[in-house]
Amino acid sequence: MEFNKMEALLEKYFEGETSIAEENELKNYFSSSNVASHLEQYKPLFGYFVEAKNEKFEKNISFISKKKKMAWLSIAATIVVMIGIGTYTFLNVNDVKENKELGTYEDPKEALEATQKALAMLSNNVNTGIEGMQYIKVYEMTKDKVFID
Repeated sequence: MEFNKMEALLEKYFEGETSIAEENELKNYFSSSNVASHLEQYKPLFGYFVEAKNEKFEKNISFISKKKKMAWLSIAATIVVMIGIGTYTFLNVNDVKENKELGTYEDPKEALEATQKALAMLSNNVNTGIEGMQYIKVYEMTKDKVFID
């Protein structure tokens, strides 16, 4: 009779319909020594649950604390910033020197010639702009003649 009950419980177990009490009954039955010979194949399955329940994790895991992580992260960030500043300074030193040298002349005659050349270029561009303004003036006069307010 007990074998039939265990077979019925096994069917319910494999269909996922057993309760906790019925599963405990199956575990107790298969952990005992008087298991039916045709049900011996299920003994390792339920024996595993008993063994797994007794297992304990004993390995010690060391964690890196947040303070240590933040310390290393801040050190790395500082190094990256310093490398960036150094690279920027190294690459732009020549540009600063070149900008300081612009417009400085040792010889006064050479400075006068450069100044006259720059003023002539400025005058030429201003005159071009004034010529464009004359066209606008002619347009305004023509518009005033046509559209009398």
